[in-house]
Amino acid sequence: MSIIEKLKKYHFLFRQLVHRDFTKKYKRTVLGIGWSMLSPLLTLLVMNIVFSSLLGSDIPHYTIYLFSGQLVYSFFSESTNQGMTSLLDNADIFTKVNVPKYMFLFSKNVSSLINFGMTLIIYFIFVIINGIPITWKFVLLLYPIFCLVIFNLGMGLILSALYLFFRDIQYLYSIFTMLLMYMSAIFYDISSFPQIGQNLFLLNPVYLYIRYFRKIVIENTIPTLQFHLLAAAYAAIVFAIGSWIYKKKNHSFLYYV
Repeated sequence: MSIIEKLKKYHFLFRQLVHRDFTKKYKRTVLGIGWSMLSPLLTLLVMNIVFSSLLGSDIPHYTIYLFSGQLVYSFFSESTNQGMTSLLDNADIFTKVNVPKYMFLFSKNVSSLINFGMTLIIYFIFVIINGIPITWKFVLLLYPIFCLVIFNLGMGLILSALYLFFRDIQYLYSIFTMLLMYMSAIFYDISSFPQIGQNLFLLNPVYLYIRYFRKIVIENTIPTLQFHLLAAAYAAIVFAIGSWIYKKKNHSFLYYV
């Protein structure tokens, strides 16, 4: 049975998991779901104040430049961090009921995708305020978003499996994501780097997806075919690795929860 067929079979459970994961995040908060929009705005404000005068003076539309990086990175970070603990958080369910374990990871990703979608609305409002014209090319942003969703799912499959076997992965991953943030050119421009250095940044999938957003929104240019293929390759390879790990270790998970 394929993944899609299994999701259809357990669609009620999946909907309940998504609803639980989304509402649980804002439980007992005054603003509730409003934090999904306010939090990235406050982060953007702080980063804009700190970096605009130091690094953004020569970058056109620096607020959007910064917001593009933060938008993509935050989606990646939230999705993978929540996905990492998805199996252990739901151990009480899958140890008693025979359901596909990846459903718990997928529900976390859908919850993160909803947050991303709401932040994306604020992003487009900022784009308009900054005087950047909305063109038909913006439709192409669906491509990096789709690739990023698949990439996040793959990373979540890998991390959630590793977390069951090695709890230390949570602490190591927090260090990795902090390093990744500085290596993704969120608040600085890499044009002053040598060409070989700029090419090395493309080895970072998160930077690649950020760069796609900036090319479409700020530069009003469509990335090359090679750029598209590389974006898809990162997503496909990571998802394939994650799926292989789940297939190989699926029956071992019960012994480590």
